[in-house]
Amino acid sequence: MGFTALAACAAVDSGPTVATEYGAVQGAVRHGVREFRGIPFAAAPVGALRWVMPQPPQAWTERSAVNFGPSCAQQKRFDLTQESNAEDCLSLNVSAPLDARPGEKLPVFFWIHGGAFVGGSSSLYRLDKLAREGRMVVVSANYRLGVFGFMPHPAFDAASNGTLGLEDQRFALSWVQRNIAAFGGDVGNVTIAGESAGAGSICQHLISPERVSGLFHKAIVISGGCLQAMPTVQQALTGLDAEPPTWKKVARSVGCDTDTAPASAAALECMRSKSVDELLTAQGAASHGIMAFGPSTGNATVPRSAADAVASGALARVPLMMGGARDELRLYVAYTTLFPPKEQRFDVDTLKKVWLPAFYGPKASTYDAIIAEYGAANGFDGAKMGSMASDFSPLVGINHCLYLKTAQAFSPWVPAIYQFEFADPNAPVLGIGIAKGMDPGFALGAVHSSELNYLFPNLSNTAAIDGPDLSLASQQLADHMVLYWSGFARTGSPEAAPLPAWPRYSGGATVQQLAPGDIRPYDAYAQHRCAFWSRMYP
Repeated sequence: MGFTALAACAAVDSGPTVATEYGAVQGAVRHGVREFRGIPFAAAPVGALRWVMPQPPQAWTERSAVNFGPSCAQQKRFDLTQESNAEDCLSLNVSAPLDARPGEKLPVFFWIHGGAFVGGSSSLYRLDKLAREGRMVVVSANYRLGVFGFMPHPAFDAASNGTLGLEDQRFALSWVQRNIAAFGGDVGNVTIAGESAGAGSICQHLISPERVSGLFHKAIVISGGCLQAMPTVQQALTGLDAEPPTWKKVARSVGCDTDTAPASAAALECMRSKSVDELLTAQGAASHGIMAFGPSTGNATVPRSAADAVASGALARVPLMMGGARDELRLYVAYTTLFPPKEQRFDVDTLKKVWLPAFYGPKASTYDAIIAEYGAANGFDGAKMGSMASDFSPLVGINHCLYLKTAQAFSPWVPAIYQFEFADPNAPVLGIGIAKGMDPGFALGAVHSSELNYLFPNLSNTAAIDGPDLSLASQQLADHMVLYWSGFARTGSPEAAPLPAWPRYSGGATVQQLAPGDIRPYDAYAQHRCAFWSRMYP
């Protein structure tokens, strides 16, 4: 019987009761840690509170904190993630070591889940490995998604328009400051960490230092380039192309199209009168591209762009760990081959008509040079296309040259940056692969999100948390990664003796490669041909 089956059969023992500011919570002892799940940190954002800043929840006397709360409202994506129509979803989870000593203050690790700002949930992640082996108090939280958390609309409050999901995250971080000491956490040593949309969220927090002062002291950004330009609120309201803006598509779809008075109270009331299912259906119809919803800049939540933050030094001055997976975008190439339109050709004509426009935009003058650089004579397949896009894409904030450019730009303003690249070629890929009967026809490698199983055991992107156990070599890498991650959370440096030393990032061979049996600094700039890409897209 594997670890997953053993974990499923393990008894859940009654845990201690902890007093929070809103009431006592009784957790459970599970996986060798104290777990508290589904703790409300904000009121249900329903009715008049839909599209409003997070508000405190109603107090309670004592409540069970054994089970996760519901995921925030979302549609199913890529035949992988699970749908939810819950708006009452603003809860968080806490896991802490069993052997914490009385009065001991442990570092706090605050996890922000990914999911393209339209999916995901804190309920997908087991926090026990990080808590137990890293000796940290680990917290994860839900935040509003898609049309509920990341869609600007003329009738919404200007201060937080289109960024309520970020405000939910900050509200949860404020809860941590007021309550985590009761769970054994050190309020003066909080590390925020996130992957993909979670990383993008952290980028927005980092460039808004006046809004996050005192909420965290270190940050780990996994698979997110903070210099990727985000639309301003005004751009999102008026539209970035010839098509109507997203809010207008959604409003029309649900019968709230008020061209004459889109900012009126009546327009807002109409939107609030619609059901979750109606709004999610409209959201799906309005979506296009890899990230149809996401944060906007130029309001009180995110006052400036990342470029302006770097130019002025308006950054949270905290130590950073940054990086991603070596073959990030092979995952999205695989999705395109497996799901409609199921494009599976990689000849030069198809590259120029389909693949290069998808990842490099309409700048056709670069196409011949790109194809020549990556070896047209040897042919293309999904693996080469995915690795090329993982090296650099101007349209997707998930690429290595952007990670390195972000680190270079942030370096003058922060105490230290530690750059990494996850490179286990045998990392399990969630939802697709030969074992699932969904073979994309090429090796996937270390794709986007594949490193998450190394921090959160048996991640499956479903509430079942029944992903595969890691191989022996990969499990050893996972153990080492937890030591590095917790070392950074503890001290601001990924110290993990006797593991290989991890240098500060300073260009050249100072990116830490994380591969089974091969952890070492290497030159990611050369590996990902960033000099070439900087010439193509200066």
